[in-house]
Amino acid sequence: MGSGKVTDWQGKHVTVAGLGVSGIPAAKALHARGAIVTVVNDGDDARAREQAAELEALGVTVRLGDGATLPEGTELVVTAPGWKPDKPLFAAARAAGLEIWGDVELAWRLRGPDAAPWLAITGTNGKTTTTQMLASILKAAGLRTAAVGNIGVSLLDAVLGDEQYDVLAVELSSYQLHWAPSLRAHSAAVLNLAPDHLDWHGSMEAYAADKGRVYEGNRVACVYNVADKATEDLVREADVEEGCRAVGFTLGAPAPSQLGVVDGILVDRAFVENRHKNAQELAEISDVNPPAPHNIANALAAAALARAFGVPPKAVRDGLRAFTPDAHRIAHVADVDGVAYVDDSKATNTHAAEASLAAYESIVWIAGGLAKGASFDELVAKSAKRLRAVVLIGADRALIREALARHAPEVPVVDLDRTDTGAMLQAVTEAKRLAQPGDTVLLAPACASMDMFTNYNKRGDAFAEAVRELGS
Repeated sequence: MGSGKVTDWQGKHVTVAGLGVSGIPAAKALHARGAIVTVVNDGDDARAREQAAELEALGVTVRLGDGATLPEGTELVVTAPGWKPDKPLFAAARAAGLEIWGDVELAWRLRGPDAAPWLAITGTNGKTTTTQMLASILKAAGLRTAAVGNIGVSLLDAVLGDEQYDVLAVELSSYQLHWAPSLRAHSAAVLNLAPDHLDWHGSMEAYAADKGRVYEGNRVACVYNVADKATEDLVREADVEEGCRAVGFTLGAPAPSQLGVVDGILVDRAFVENRHKNAQELAEISDVNPPAPHNIANALAAAALARAFGVPPKAVRDGLRAFTPDAHRIAHVADVDGVAYVDDSKATNTHAAEASLAAYESIVWIAGGLAKGASFDELVAKSAKRLRAVVLIGADRALIREALARHAPEVPVVDLDRTDTGAMLQAVTEAKRLAQPGDTVLLAPACASMDMFTNYNKRGDAFAEAVRELGS
Protein backbone atom coordinates (compact mmCIF):
# COMPACT_ATOMS: atom_id res chain seq x y z
CA MET A 1 0.00 0.00 0.00
CA GLY A 2 2.89 2.39 -0.80
CA SER A 3 2.49 6.03 -1.66
CA GLY A 4 0.65 5.37 -4.94
CA LYS A 5 -3.12 5.45 -5.13
CA VAL A 6 -4.96 2.36 -3.95
CA THR A 7 -7.58 1.68 -6.56
CA ASP A 8 -8.61 -1.82 -5.59
CA TRP A 9 -10.30 -1.82 -2.19
CA GLN A 10 -12.25 -5.00 -2.90
CA GLY A 11 -11.88 -7.36 0.06
CA LYS A 12 -9.25 -5.22 1.85
CA HIS A 13 -9.56 -5.39 5.64
CA VAL A 14 -9.59 -1.81 6.92
CA THR A 15 -9.95 -0.78 10.55
CA VAL A 16 -11.44 2.68 11.13
CA ALA A 17 -10.49 4.15 14.54
CA GLY A 18 -13.23 6.34 15.98
CA LEU A 19 -16.81 7.17 15.06
CA GLY A 20 -17.74 10.82 14.71
CA VAL A 21 -17.36 13.52 12.08
CA SER A 22 -14.59 11.81 10.11
CA GLY A 23 -14.95 8.14 11.09
CA ILE A 24 -18.46 7.63 9.76
CA PRO A 25 -17.85 9.08 6.26
CA ALA A 26 -14.57 7.13 6.09
CA ALA A 27 -16.28 3.84 7.00
CA LYS A 28 -19.07 4.47 4.47
CA ALA A 29 -16.69 5.45 1.66
CA LEU A 30 -14.47 2.39 2.17
CA HIS A 31 -17.43 0.03 2.51
CA ALA A 32 -18.92 1.43 -0.73
CA ARG A 33 -15.65 0.57 -2.50
CA GLY A 34 -15.79 -3.05 -1.41
CA ALA A 35 -13.50 -2.94 1.63
CA ILE A 36 -14.26 -5.10 4.66
CA VAL A 37 -14.56 -2.40 7.33
CA THR A 38 -14.40 -2.73 11.12
CA VAL A 39 -14.91 0.42 13.20
CA VAL A 40 -13.48 0.48 16.71
CA ASN A 41 -14.48 3.14 19.24
CA ASP A 42 -13.41 3.83 22.84
CA GLY A 43 -16.82 5.10 23.93
CA ASP A 44 -20.04 3.14 24.25
CA ASP A 45 -22.76 5.70 24.94
CA ALA A 46 -26.23 6.26 23.45
CA ARG A 47 -24.88 8.45 20.62
CA ALA A 48 -22.20 5.88 19.70
CA ARG A 49 -24.78 3.05 19.72
CA GLU A 50 -27.01 5.07 17.39
CA GLN A 51 -24.10 5.70 14.99
CA ALA A 52 -23.05 2.05 15.21
CA ALA A 53 -26.58 0.87 14.31
CA GLU A 54 -26.54 3.09 11.19
CA LEU A 55 -23.21 1.60 10.02
CA GLU A 56 -24.14 -1.99 10.94
CA ALA A 57 -27.29 -1.67 8.80
CA LEU A 58 -24.93 -1.13 5.83
CA GLY A 59 -22.83 -4.18 6.70
CA VAL A 60 -19.98 -2.52 8.59
CA THR A 61 -18.74 -4.23 11.79
CA VAL A 62 -18.59 -1.90 14.83
CA ARG A 63 -16.83 -2.63 18.14
CA LEU A 64 -17.82 -0.18 20.86
CA GLY A 65 -15.91 0.27 24.11
CA ASP A 66 -12.72 -1.26 22.71
CA GLY A 67 -10.47 1.10 20.81
CA ALA A 68 -7.26 -0.52 22.03
CA THR A 69 -6.96 -3.84 20.20
CA LEU A 70 -6.25 -4.30 16.51
CA PRO A 71 -8.89 -6.48 14.82
CA GLU A 72 -7.60 -9.73 13.32
CA GLY A 73 -6.56 -9.49 9.65
CA THR A 74 -6.33 -5.66 9.52
CA GLU A 75 -4.37 -4.47 6.45
CA LEU A 76 -4.73 -0.70 6.95
CA VAL A 77 -5.81 1.62 9.79
CA VAL A 78 -7.74 4.84 9.09
CA THR A 79 -8.00 7.05 12.17
CA ALA A 80 -10.04 10.01 13.35
CA PRO A 81 -7.61 12.95 13.71
CA GLY A 82 -8.06 13.40 17.46
CA TRP A 83 -6.73 9.96 18.43
CA LYS A 84 -3.34 10.37 20.09
CA PRO A 85 -0.34 8.76 18.35
CA ASP A 86 0.62 6.81 21.50
CA LYS A 87 -2.58 4.72 21.59
CA PRO A 88 -2.06 0.93 21.93
CA LEU A 89 -4.01 0.32 18.69
CA PHE A 90 -1.38 2.29 16.73
CA ALA A 91 1.51 0.53 18.48
CA ALA A 92 -0.04 -2.79 17.40
CA ALA A 93 -0.52 -1.49 13.83
CA ARG A 94 3.09 -0.30 13.62
CA ALA A 95 4.35 -3.59 15.03
CA ALA A 96 2.42 -5.35 12.25
CA GLY A 97 4.04 -3.05 9.65
CA LEU A 98 0.71 -1.39 8.75
CA GLU A 99 0.18 2.13 7.46
CA ILE A 100 -1.97 4.51 9.51
CA TRP A 101 -3.92 7.13 7.57
CA GLY A 102 -6.08 9.99 8.80
CA ASP A 103 -9.31 11.14 7.13
CA VAL A 104 -7.33 13.76 5.17
CA GLU A 105 -4.93 11.12 3.81
CA LEU A 106 -7.87 8.93 2.81
CA ALA A 107 -9.58 11.87 1.07
CA TRP A 108 -6.32 12.70 -0.73
CA ARG A 109 -5.92 9.08 -1.93
CA LEU A 110 -9.55 8.77 -3.04
CA ARG A 111 -9.52 11.91 -5.23
CA GLY A 112 -10.20 11.34 -8.90
CA PRO A 113 -7.56 12.02 -11.59
CA ASP A 114 -9.11 15.44 -12.44
CA ALA A 115 -9.67 16.44 -8.82
CA ALA A 116 -9.53 20.08 -7.73
CA PRO A 117 -6.17 21.22 -6.32
CA TRP A 118 -5.97 22.09 -2.60
CA LEU A 119 -4.90 25.41 -1.08
CA ALA A 120 -4.06 24.40 2.48
CA ILE A 121 -4.01 26.46 5.69
CA THR A 122 -2.72 25.56 9.13
CA GLY A 123 -1.42 27.43 12.18
CA THR A 124 -2.19 27.71 15.89
CA ASN A 125 -4.73 30.52 15.43
CA GLY A 126 -6.72 32.09 12.61
CA LYS A 127 -7.12 28.94 10.47
CA THR A 128 -10.89 28.99 10.09
CA THR A 129 -11.15 32.72 9.41
CA THR A 130 -8.33 32.59 6.84
CA THR A 131 -9.82 29.54 5.11
CA GLN A 132 -13.22 31.23 4.89
CA MET A 133 -11.63 34.47 3.61
CA LEU A 134 -9.77 32.44 0.97
CA ALA A 135 -12.98 30.71 -0.15
CA SER A 136 -14.71 34.10 -0.34
CA ILE A 137 -11.89 35.50 -2.54
CA LEU A 138 -11.91 32.41 -4.81
CA LYS A 139 -15.71 32.71 -5.19
CA ALA A 140 -15.35 36.40 -6.05
CA ALA A 141 -13.02 35.30 -8.87
CA GLY A 142 -15.83 33.11 -10.24
CA LEU A 143 -14.24 29.83 -9.16
CA ARG A 144 -16.25 26.86 -7.88
CA THR A 145 -14.87 26.31 -4.38
CA ALA A 146 -15.68 25.43 -0.77
CA ALA A 147 -14.08 25.88 2.65
CA VAL A 148 -13.48 22.32 3.87
CA GLY A 149 -11.35 20.19 6.20
CA ASN A 150 -11.16 20.91 9.91
CA ILE A 151 -14.02 23.35 9.42
CA GLY A 152 -17.25 21.37 9.42
CA VAL A 153 -17.55 19.98 5.88
CA SER A 154 -15.84 16.59 5.78
CA LEU A 155 -13.06 16.53 3.20
CA LEU A 156 -14.19 13.07 2.18
CA ASP A 157 -17.67 14.39 1.42
CA ALA A 158 -16.17 17.27 -0.61
CA VAL A 159 -13.86 14.96 -2.56
CA LEU A 160 -16.40 12.17 -3.19
CA GLY A 161 -19.56 14.28 -3.62
CA ASP A 162 -21.21 15.10 -6.94
CA GLU A 163 -20.25 18.78 -6.78
CA GLN A 164 -17.45 19.72 -9.21
CA TYR A 165 -14.87 22.14 -7.78
CA ASP A 166 -12.11 24.18 -9.43
CA VAL A 167 -10.12 24.49 -6.19
CA LEU A 168 -10.63 23.75 -2.47
CA ALA A 169 -9.76 25.98 0.50
CA VAL A 170 -8.64 23.40 3.06
CA GLU A 171 -8.20 24.02 6.79
CA LEU A 172 -5.92 21.43 8.39
CA SER A 173 -5.17 20.86 12.07
CA SER A 174 -1.83 19.58 13.34
CA TYR A 175 -3.63 16.31 14.16
CA GLN A 176 -4.84 15.90 10.59
CA LEU A 177 -1.40 16.69 9.16
CA HIS A 178 0.23 14.16 11.48
CA TRP A 179 -1.75 11.39 9.79
CA ALA A 180 -1.46 12.69 6.16
CA PRO A 181 1.96 11.63 4.83
CA SER A 182 1.26 11.82 1.09
CA LEU A 183 -0.76 15.05 0.95
CA ARG A 184 0.69 17.50 -1.61
CA ALA A 185 -1.05 20.88 -1.77
CA HIS A 186 -0.87 23.31 -4.71
CA SER A 187 0.19 25.99 -2.18
CA ALA A 188 -0.02 26.20 1.61
CA ALA A 189 0.29 28.61 4.54
CA VAL A 190 1.37 28.21 8.16
CA LEU A 191 -0.14 31.31 9.81
CA ASN A 192 1.71 31.17 13.13
CA LEU A 193 3.13 28.73 15.67
CA ALA A 194 2.56 28.86 19.41
CA PRO A 195 2.54 26.10 22.03
CA ASP A 196 -0.80 24.28 21.75
CA HIS A 197 -1.95 20.64 21.92
CA LEU A 198 1.44 19.71 23.40
CA ASP A 199 -0.28 17.03 25.48
CA TRP A 200 -1.16 15.37 22.13
CA HIS A 201 2.05 15.90 20.16
CA GLY A 202 4.44 15.37 23.09
CA SER A 203 6.70 18.37 22.36
CA MET A 204 6.81 21.73 20.62
CA GLU A 205 9.23 20.25 18.06
CA ALA A 206 6.81 17.45 17.17
CA TYR A 207 3.92 19.94 16.95
CA ALA A 208 5.90 22.26 14.64
CA ALA A 209 7.04 19.34 12.48
CA ASP A 210 3.43 18.20 12.00
CA LYS A 211 2.37 21.74 11.02
CA GLY A 212 5.32 21.91 8.60
CA ARG A 213 4.08 18.83 6.72
CA VAL A 214 1.60 21.15 4.98
CA TYR A 215 4.47 22.53 2.85
CA GLU A 216 5.66 19.13 1.57
CA GLY A 217 5.45 18.94 -2.21
CA ASN A 218 3.92 22.42 -2.69
CA ARG A 219 4.00 23.44 -6.36
CA VAL A 220 3.63 27.24 -6.43
CA ALA A 221 3.97 28.96 -3.04
CA CYS A 222 4.82 28.25 0.60
CA VAL A 223 3.23 31.16 2.45
CA TYR A 224 4.79 32.07 5.82
CA ASN A 225 4.46 34.76 8.50
CA VAL A 226 7.39 37.22 8.41
CA ALA A 227 6.76 38.06 12.09
CA ASP A 228 6.97 34.40 13.13
CA LYS A 229 10.40 33.04 12.22
CA ALA A 230 9.39 29.47 13.07
CA THR A 231 7.04 29.45 10.07
CA GLU A 232 9.86 30.53 7.74
CA ASP A 233 12.12 27.81 9.19
CA LEU A 234 9.46 25.23 8.28
CA VAL A 235 9.48 26.50 4.67
CA ARG A 236 13.28 26.14 4.56
CA GLU A 237 13.06 22.54 5.76
CA ALA A 238 10.27 21.54 3.36
CA ASP A 239 10.87 19.37 0.32
CA VAL A 240 8.93 21.27 -2.38
CA GLU A 241 8.57 20.98 -6.16
CA GLU A 242 11.09 22.74 -8.40
CA GLY A 243 10.15 26.43 -8.84
CA CYS A 244 7.95 26.67 -5.72
CA ARG A 245 8.51 29.99 -3.94
CA ALA A 246 8.60 31.19 -0.34
CA VAL A 247 6.11 34.07 -0.01
CA GLY A 248 5.94 36.06 3.24
CA PHE A 249 3.11 38.16 4.64
CA THR A 250 3.74 41.10 6.99
CA LEU A 251 1.80 43.92 8.66
CA GLY A 252 4.66 46.21 7.60
CA ALA A 253 5.80 47.29 4.14
CA PRO A 254 6.53 44.17 2.04
CA ALA A 255 9.93 43.29 0.60
CA PRO A 256 10.02 41.59 -2.82
CA SER A 257 8.22 38.18 -2.68
CA GLN A 258 6.01 39.40 0.18
CA LEU A 259 2.51 40.76 0.74
CA GLY A 260 2.14 43.58 3.25
CA VAL A 261 0.57 46.90 4.18
CA VAL A 262 1.52 50.37 2.89
CA ASP A 263 -0.49 53.47 3.99
CA GLY A 264 -3.58 51.44 4.86
CA ILE A 265 -3.47 49.43 1.60
CA LEU A 266 -2.88 45.67 1.32
CA VAL A 267 -0.25 45.26 -1.40
CA ASP A 268 1.32 42.35 -3.28
CA ARG A 269 5.02 42.31 -4.19
CA ALA A 270 5.14 38.57 -4.83
CA PHE A 271 2.82 37.82 -7.73
CA VAL A 272 3.62 40.82 -9.96
CA GLU A 273 5.89 41.49 -12.92
CA ASN A 274 9.27 42.86 -11.77
CA ARG A 275 8.60 42.52 -8.05
CA HIS A 276 11.76 44.47 -7.20
CA LYS A 277 10.16 47.66 -8.53
CA ASN A 278 6.41 47.06 -8.63
CA ALA A 279 3.64 46.47 -6.11
CA GLN A 280 0.00 45.63 -6.80
CA GLU A 281 -2.76 47.18 -4.65
CA LEU A 282 -5.19 44.48 -3.49
CA ALA A 283 -7.58 46.03 -0.95
CA GLU A 284 -7.84 48.62 1.81
CA ILE A 285 -7.59 47.81 5.51
CA SER A 286 -11.23 48.96 5.78
CA ASP A 287 -12.20 46.06 3.46
CA VAL A 288 -11.12 43.60 6.20
CA ASN A 289 -13.79 42.71 8.77
CA PRO A 290 -12.91 43.30 11.60
CA PRO A 291 -9.72 45.30 10.84
CA ALA A 292 -7.82 44.09 13.96
CA PRO A 293 -4.09 43.48 13.32
CA HIS A 294 -4.23 39.68 13.48
CA ASN A 295 -7.20 39.66 11.13
CA ILE A 296 -5.33 41.79 8.58
CA ALA A 297 -2.58 39.16 8.79
CA ASN A 298 -5.23 36.48 8.08
CA ALA A 299 -6.43 38.49 5.06
CA LEU A 300 -2.87 38.80 3.70
CA ALA A 301 -2.30 35.04 4.04
CA ALA A 302 -5.60 34.30 2.26
CA ALA A 303 -4.71 36.83 -0.45
CA ALA A 304 -1.26 35.24 -0.94
CA LEU A 305 -2.79 31.78 -1.49
CA ALA A 306 -5.43 33.17 -3.85
CA ARG A 307 -2.78 35.08 -5.83
CA ALA A 308 -0.65 31.91 -5.98
CA PHE A 309 -3.65 30.32 -7.68
CA GLY A 310 -3.79 33.19 -10.20
CA VAL A 311 -6.73 35.16 -8.82
CA PRO A 312 -6.93 38.82 -10.04
CA PRO A 313 -6.50 41.71 -7.53
CA LYS A 314 -10.13 42.84 -7.81
CA ALA A 315 -11.33 39.43 -6.57
CA VAL A 316 -9.18 39.81 -3.43
CA ARG A 317 -10.90 43.09 -2.57
CA ASP A 318 -14.40 41.85 -3.46
CA GLY A 319 -13.89 38.59 -1.56
CA LEU A 320 -12.66 40.35 1.59
CA ARG A 321 -15.59 42.78 1.46
CA ALA A 322 -18.07 39.93 1.12
CA PHE A 323 -16.60 37.95 4.03
CA THR A 324 -18.37 37.86 7.41
CA PRO A 325 -16.47 36.27 10.32
CA ASP A 326 -17.99 33.46 12.36
CA ALA A 327 -19.55 34.26 15.71
CA HIS A 328 -17.37 34.72 18.83
CA ARG A 329 -14.30 35.96 16.90
CA ILE A 330 -13.70 39.54 18.10
CA ALA A 331 -17.40 40.21 17.54
CA HIS A 332 -18.67 43.63 18.63
CA VAL A 333 -21.73 42.93 20.81
CA ALA A 334 -22.83 46.45 21.83
CA ASP A 335 -21.80 49.87 23.11
CA VAL A 336 -23.15 50.66 26.57
CA ASP A 337 -22.48 54.09 28.14
CA GLY A 338 -19.54 54.77 25.84
CA VAL A 339 -17.91 51.36 26.51
CA ALA A 340 -17.55 48.75 23.71
CA TYR A 341 -18.29 45.10 24.59
CA VAL A 342 -16.43 42.56 22.43
CA ASP A 343 -16.88 38.77 22.38
CA ASP A 344 -13.75 36.81 21.45
CA SER A 345 -14.72 33.61 23.24
CA LYS A 346 -12.88 31.73 20.44
CA ALA A 347 -9.59 32.98 22.00
CA THR A 348 -9.15 29.64 23.79
CA ASN A 349 -5.33 29.86 24.13
CA THR A 350 -2.81 32.54 25.10
CA HIS A 351 -1.64 33.19 21.54
CA ALA A 352 -5.18 34.00 20.36
CA ALA A 353 -5.86 36.15 23.44
CA GLU A 354 -2.64 38.10 22.85
CA ALA A 355 -3.74 38.92 19.29
CA SER A 356 -7.14 39.97 20.58
CA LEU A 357 -5.74 42.21 23.35
CA ALA A 358 -3.39 43.86 20.81
CA ALA A 359 -6.43 45.18 18.91
CA TYR A 360 -7.56 47.62 21.66
CA GLU A 361 -5.95 50.43 23.63
CA SER A 362 -7.68 50.34 27.03
CA ILE A 363 -9.26 47.08 28.12
CA VAL A 364 -11.26 45.57 30.94
CA TRP A 365 -10.34 41.96 30.30
CA ILE A 366 -12.57 38.99 31.18
CA ALA A 367 -10.39 35.87 31.24
CA GLY A 368 -10.08 32.35 32.63
CA GLY A 369 -11.31 28.79 32.16
CA LEU A 370 -9.31 25.60 31.53
CA ALA A 371 -5.65 26.42 30.95
CA LYS A 372 -4.69 23.10 29.26
CA GLY A 373 -1.16 23.38 30.70
CA ALA A 374 -0.56 26.94 29.42
CA SER A 375 1.43 29.61 31.26
CA PHE A 376 0.30 33.25 31.18
CA ASP A 377 3.44 35.26 32.04
CA GLU A 378 4.31 36.26 28.48
CA LEU A 379 0.71 37.15 27.61
CA VAL A 380 0.29 39.36 30.69
CA ALA A 381 3.72 41.01 30.32
CA LYS A 382 3.00 41.91 26.67
CA SER A 383 -0.52 43.19 27.35
CA ALA A 384 -0.09 44.85 30.78
CA LYS A 385 0.00 48.43 29.49
CA ARG A 386 -3.41 47.99 27.79
CA LEU A 387 -5.21 46.65 30.86
CA ARG A 388 -7.51 48.97 32.83
CA ALA A 389 -8.75 46.05 34.97
CA VAL A 390 -9.25 42.26 34.86
CA VAL A 391 -12.20 40.05 35.85
CA LEU A 392 -11.23 36.39 36.31
CA ILE A 393 -13.58 33.41 35.96
CA GLY A 394 -13.17 29.64 35.67
CA ALA A 395 -11.21 26.72 37.06
CA ASP A 396 -7.63 27.86 36.35
CA ARG A 397 -8.05 31.60 37.02
CA ALA A 398 -5.40 31.49 39.79
CA LEU A 399 -2.71 30.94 37.13
CA ILE A 400 -3.69 34.21 35.42
CA ARG A 401 -4.02 36.00 38.77
CA GLU A 402 -0.44 34.99 39.69
CA ALA A 403 0.89 36.18 36.31
CA LEU A 404 -0.92 39.51 36.83
CA ALA A 405 0.63 39.85 40.30
CA ARG A 406 4.07 39.36 38.75
CA HIS A 407 3.78 41.50 35.62
CA ALA A 408 0.91 43.96 36.19
CA PRO A 409 0.64 44.40 39.96
CA GLU A 410 -1.05 47.81 39.66
CA VAL A 411 -3.98 46.52 37.55
CA PRO A 412 -7.15 45.94 39.64
CA VAL A 413 -8.30 42.29 39.58
CA VAL A 414 -11.71 40.88 40.48
CA ASP A 415 -11.57 37.12 41.14
CA LEU A 416 -14.97 35.43 40.80
CA ASP A 417 -15.15 32.15 42.69
CA ARG A 418 -18.27 30.71 41.11
CA THR A 419 -19.03 28.47 38.16
CA ASP A 420 -22.84 28.57 38.07
CA THR A 421 -24.84 29.96 35.14
CA GLY A 422 -25.02 33.43 36.71
CA ALA A 423 -21.21 33.77 36.83
CA MET A 424 -20.95 35.47 33.41
CA LEU A 425 -23.59 38.07 34.29
CA GLN A 426 -21.63 38.90 37.46
CA ALA A 427 -18.38 39.09 35.46
CA VAL A 428 -19.91 41.52 32.96
CA THR A 429 -21.48 43.57 35.79
CA GLU A 430 -18.06 43.87 37.49
CA ALA A 431 -16.45 44.79 34.16
CA LYS A 432 -19.05 47.54 33.60
CA ARG A 433 -18.28 48.95 37.04
CA LEU A 434 -14.54 49.07 36.25
CA ALA A 435 -14.79 50.40 32.68
CA GLN A 436 -14.67 54.08 31.67
CA PRO A 437 -16.00 55.66 28.46
CA GLY A 438 -13.68 54.78 25.57
CA ASP A 439 -12.68 51.43 27.12
CA THR A 440 -13.35 47.99 25.63
CA VAL A 441 -14.70 45.19 27.79
CA LEU A 442 -13.13 42.18 26.10
CA LEU A 443 -13.99 38.52 26.64
CA ALA A 444 -10.76 36.84 25.45
CA PRO A 445 -10.46 34.00 27.97
CA ALA A 446 -7.06 32.56 26.87
CA CYS A 447 -8.50 29.26 28.14
CA ALA A 448 -10.84 26.51 27.04
CA SER A 449 -14.47 26.72 28.17
CA MET A 450 -15.40 23.21 29.27
CA ASP A 451 -15.09 23.89 33.01
CA MET A 452 -18.22 26.11 32.90
CA PHE A 453 -19.72 25.87 29.40
CA THR A 454 -20.29 23.13 26.81
CA ASN A 455 -18.09 25.01 24.32
CA TYR A 456 -16.73 28.46 23.47
CA ASN A 457 -19.94 29.29 21.53
CA LYS A 458 -22.04 28.88 24.67
CA ARG A 459 -19.55 30.99 26.64
CA GLY A 460 -19.76 33.75 24.03
CA ASP A 461 -23.55 33.57 23.99
CA ALA A 462 -23.63 33.94 27.79
CA PHE A 463 -21.41 37.03 27.52
CA ALA A 464 -23.58 38.62 24.80
CA GLU A 465 -26.74 37.87 26.79
CA ALA A 466 -25.23 39.47 29.90
CA VAL A 467 -24.24 42.58 27.92
CA ARG A 468 -27.75 42.91 26.50
CA GLU A 469 -29.21 42.52 29.99
CA LEU A 470 -26.96 45.35 31.27
CA GLY A 471 -27.74 47.52 28.25
CA SER A 472 -31.47 47.26 28.81
